Amino acid sequence: MKTEIERKGMSRQVMLGMVAIGMGVLFLLDNLAIWDFHHAISFWPVVFIVVGAIKLFDTSSSDGYFVGAVLMLVGVLMVLNRMGIVYFTWRAVWPVMLIALGGSVLYKAVTGRRLIGASLKGVASSEDVVDVTAILGGFERRITTPNFKGGEVTAIMGGCSLDMRGSSIETEAVINVFAVWGGITIKCPPDWTVILHGTPIMGGFDEKTAPPPDNSKRLIVRGYAIMGGVEVRN
Repeated sequence: MKTEIERKGMSRQVMLGMVAIGMGVLFLLDNLAIWDFHHAISFWPVVFIVVGAIKLFDTSSSDGYFVGAVLMLVGVLMVLNRMGIVYFTWRAVWPVMLIALGGSVLYKAVTGRRLIGASLKGVASSEDVVDVTAILGGFERRITTPNFKGGEVTAIMGGCSLDMRGSSIETEAVINVFAVWGGITIKCPPDWTVILHGTPIMGGFDEKTAPPPDNSKRLIVRGYAIMGGVEVRN
């Protein structure tokens, strides 16, 4: 599990490094009067495409794939609209987004909650795995399971709060977080060792935990905080 986390962490760093290098090259060309980058700033909806791609790359749940795909679709439509290829108004778009959201809710209601990650399938119940998505709203949940396995938490222009002080871990659990213009708060027991592998982008990861007596129970929090925040405390 540690090797897998390190591999994904390296992949995230490579992706962000390439984006930073690309932006630097564009600004350099603009300063040298080789290419007018200020004209390209009008295509700021590309940010939605980048954020959606990051989410798709860093998720293993149906909610995560849905959120990533929607963000990328919104970005692509806005870019095409600015290029004059596709014409639409938000008055026509938001009902379609509402229908898509309702369809996702109905799909989950019919098929039931899916467990996070292939490695968790068949070894954890629905109470042992968390799968939370908050968009333009708030979500609070108390988890009391003796064998917490991990899961995924997504907050987009909203907030998520997990209270796991009544739970326990056999050895190690991993929570994937994704906060965009939102916040995620995780409360854990005092005997858990918290390890942060997050990538803040104009955001922050904050750990406010006291040192545990031993390292027998480890909670690994990994993911992104894009203009948002993730806080873990006990």
